[in-house]
Amino acid sequence: MSIMKSLFTRAAVSPSQLTASSAAAPPPVMGPSSSGFIAPAGTQAQGAPLQSRQLQSGAKRTFDLVAALISIMLLSPVLVVIALLVMRDGGPCVFGHTRIGNGGVKFRCLKFRSMVVDADVVLKQLLDTDPQARAEWDRDFKLKNDVRITKVGHFIRRTSLDELPQLWNVVRGEMSLVGPRPVIEKELERYGEGAEYYLKAKPGITGLWQVSGRNDIDYATRVALDVSYVTNWSFGSDILILVRTIGVVLNKHGAY
Repeated sequence: MSIMKSLFTRAAVSPSQLTASSAAAPPPVMGPSSSGFIAPAGTQAQGAPLQSRQLQSGAKRTFDLVAALISIMLLSPVLVVIALLVMRDGGPCVFGHTRIGNGGVKFRCLKFRSMVVDADVVLKQLLDTDPQARAEWDRDFKLKNDVRITKVGHFIRRTSLDELPQLWNVVRGEMSLVGPRPVIEKELERYGEGAEYYLKAKPGITGLWQVSGRNDIDYATRVALDVSYVTNWSFGSDILILVRTIGVVLNKHGAY
C-alpha cells in the first residue's frame, strides 16, 4: 500500500508544475476522472486544446458504455455457452483478480476462469521446484507453458474469449475498451516513472500492447507502450486500436 501512495503522490502534479511549451519535459500527465483522460487546467496534451481534450474524453466514456452494453447483449449466447463449458470441472465460471485502476483505485478485473480450481497451489509447487519457471515468472509475471490452464482455458485464451467478462468492468466504469494493460500492485514496481502515467488512465480490454505483440513483447516494451498510449491519446487513436485488435484476435498473434 505504501508503494501505491508514493506513486500516486508523485503522479498528482499540480497545474503550476506543468509547462505545455517545455520541449525538454515529457508530455503532461492527465488527472484521474470518470473518463480516465482529463488534462490539468491550463495545460494542453500533445498540442490538443483543453476543451477538445475534454470533449474527446466524454466521447470515450460514452462510446465505452454504449459499445459494452451492445456487445453484452449481442454476445449473451456466447457468454452462456462459455460459462457452461468452464463450469464442467465444478469450479466457478468467472474469476476476479485485483488490479490497479485509474487514480490507484483497486478493482476486480473479471475473466472467464481458464485455470484449474487450485491454481495458486499448483503455481507455488511449480515455482518451488522449477528454476526456469521461476525465472520466467519473475521476469514476465506469466508462463508461456502454464500447467494450470485447462483444455477449455487454452481455447478461450487463444481466442481472447476469456476477457469478455471485462465488458462488465467497462460498464461499471472501472475499465475502458482501450487503455493500458491492467496490472497488479506488485507490477507497478517494475514501471518506474511509467507508473505515473499508468495511474492516470483506466486500464483497457485492449490497447497498444495488444496490437503490438501481446505476450511476445518483453516487459520493458509493455511499459513503454502504456506510457506512449497515455501521452499520445486521442479518441481517434482508440478507434484505430479497436480496428487493429480485430485482426490480432483473429490471427491469435501473441496469445497463449
